[in-house]
This record gives sequence, structure tokens and C-alpha cells, in this order.
Amino acid sequence: MTRADASTFKTKLLRPAKPGKDDSWAFLVLPKTASDTLPRRGRTSVEGTLNGHPFQATLEPDGQLSHWLRVSRELREAAHASIGEVVTIQIAPADPEPEPLPPDDLQEALAACPAAKAAWNDTTTIARLDWIHWVESAKQAKTRKSRVEGACDMLSSGKKRVCCFDQSGFYSKSLSSPPAAD
Repeated sequence: MTRADASTFKTKLLRPAKPGKDDSWAFLVLPKTASDTLPRRGRTSVEGTLNGHPFQATLEPDGQLSHWLRVSRELREAAHASIGEVVTIQIAPADPEPEPLPPDDLQEALAACPAAKAAWNDTTTIARLDWIHWVESAKQAKTRKSRVEGACDMLSSGKKRVCCFDQSGFYSKSLSSPPAAD
């Protein structure tokens, strides 16, 4: 990857303290200087390399005005990277931003509401990414359900962007990188 807008840095590959059912993934936190080169503090898609192996991914906000990256077992193995090692990362904003795939519950709600679906289709890729992020950042099932319904209501009324949502997690602290295992 040789792009003028690429950032290169080294960071430690971490094991999540609570990986859930899939314990094969790892993560890394971008230094703030690397995040500062990206177009947004919220979710953003990048093209890059991990130890020279190419990848495309969507970075998550870490709540500290930076980002973190979930690293699958497949990417770790292809890049010959082990948890606990310092890895070399090069990233640049994805151009164009890939179209996000809405989660199943939001897809079903949009399919059931033609006005919301039409407004969804008329928004930008970044706006759709923000709507998805708002839905997925809900911590409880009832909050998520309420956000899916709210998204359809707001889109149906002509609203193109979700409001009152801090995509970076900095002010609400609703978003953060996972805690690392010791």
C-alpha cells in the first residue's frame, strides 16, 4: 500500500478480556496521531496492511477520540502476527467508503416501512453508517428495539441523519475499545 494519505505506526496486538463466544479475535488501538489523519472520529472504513498483509476494515471509535480495530484470526495468521506482539500497521481512508450492511432487525424494519426505506436509500453512505452505529451501540435489547423503531420514524419523517448521537463516544462514553486481558 503506497498512498500519500496513509499513516504507518507500530502497536501491540491485544487479547480482549471478554471475547464472548468467539475467542479467536484480537484487537489493537490506533495512536491518536493515526486517528487524526482519518476523516471522522466515529466508525470509518480503512484500507491497510498488518505486517505488510493487506486488509479492509471498519474502525470503531474508542471513546478517546481515536479508533480501535478488531483483528480476526484469519488476518492475524495471514500477517504472521501473534497476540502480545508489536505489529506494523499502515492505514488510509477507504475510497470510496464501502456501503454498510444494516443489521437484520434494521433491514426488516426498513423493508416494512416504504417511506423509511426510500429516505434510507436517499441518504449518504456515511449517514447510513451513522444510523447503523446508533442502532448497534445500544447496550440493551429494549433500547436497540426502540432505536430501530425510532430510526424508521425519523427516516419516514424526512430526517436524513441521526441526531443527538456522539459517534466518537467521547462525550457520552457509550463507545470504547474492549478492555485488554492481562
